[in-house]
Amino acid sequence: MNRSPWRSLALLAIAEFLGMSLWFAPNAVAAELQLRWGLTSSELGWLTAAVQVGFVAGTAASAVLNLADLLPSRVYFATCSLCAALVNATLLLIPGYPLALVARFGTGFFLAGVYPPAMKMVATWFRERRGLAIGVLIASLTVGKALPYLVRAFDASFAQVLIATSIGALTAAVLVLFFYSDGPWPFPRLPFSWSLALTVLRHRPTRLATGGYLGHMWELYAMWTWIPVFLAASVTASGGHESSMALNLAAFLAIAAGGAGCIWGGWVAGRWGYGRTVTVAMALSGATALGIGLVFGMSFWIVVLIVTFWGFFIVADSAQFSAMITEVTPPHAVGTALTLQTSLGFLLTMVTIQLVPAFAEHHGWRWAFAMLALGPVLGIAAIRQLKATVPGSGAPRPS
Repeated sequence: MNRSPWRSLALLAIAEFLGMSLWFAPNAVAAELQLRWGLTSSELGWLTAAVQVGFVAGTAASAVLNLADLLPSRVYFATCSLCAALVNATLLLIPGYPLALVARFGTGFFLAGVYPPAMKMVATWFRERRGLAIGVLIASLTVGKALPYLVRAFDASFAQVLIATSIGALTAAVLVLFFYSDGPWPFPRLPFSWSLALTVLRHRPTRLATGGYLGHMWELYAMWTWIPVFLAASVTASGGHESSMALNLAAFLAIAAGGAGCIWGGWVAGRWGYGRTVTVAMALSGATALGIGLVFGMSFWIVVLIVTFWGFFIVADSAQFSAMITEVTPPHAVGTALTLQTSLGFLLTMVTIQLVPAFAEHHGWRWAFAMLALGPVLGIAAIRQLKATVPGSGAPRPS
């Protein structure tokens, strides 16, 4: 077993990169699925929304059953990653859309044992630099979610994308099961409690921190889901003829740029504080959502530059919202608060994933993302109220 903090972080980062590639695997081959099953834009959106619902269900089941505390972390992670890989691979055999939704739900359900537990696992190896370590982990899973588009860019077929991502998740399971062990600083046990849920909802600082996170999530997954379609529509509007490789590489860049954004967010949070970091990130991200229609139909590379900028900042603040919850919530209720925050955030993404194509149908793809700017506006307002309610909240903390 590996006993080095940085080697353990590298191993977990690689495992997250490979395991989370399952999240958007069908999205990378959406055009092929649309032709195969005759899907509408709304139905394509539900292929992602089903993952969100499954993830919420998996997170809730894990919290209520205390699986992360009852099972060794490496066994829990490996089992869930293996199951997610197998469920993802069943899409090769599924004959139609309804069963595909079930498979996508199952993928999300098992990814709940790949994403959150890894945060706890890496925390056992780091104390003073825990914020940086978790930032690296979130960066790796962000790039991992973009991986299917990179695979697709090299003319991979529907089957090849699914097989590649499933093999990636299987590899993640093997890496963690056989080469990972927990570090010397166990993470405090923060269980979920139904009896504390109402207490958390009544606690104003926790509500405001959660409100900021919801503003962030309103925008995030809708952008990740539909940015490839926006790019293709922009090329069509410009009269260009960009290759499938170029479009898929652009989609990969738009999502993967968030990996660098997460590291930036973790670094500046130690200097600016959580509050200022999330405010700046949401302001830049929201402004891009509102104004990206201005470059729609322009040179392909100008559009790619703007969506990459957006991808950098749209997820740069993600880890800091969890940090805020641990700071402002009563210590005995932190586990419950984090579970509720995550669950509410991923449930909200289902709304905007469906709203964007509906908006595009009536107003065109040029301004389809403008409504996403509402999330950052409300998120920034919540964080401003939080700073006024709890002076010093979001101040710089050692990384």
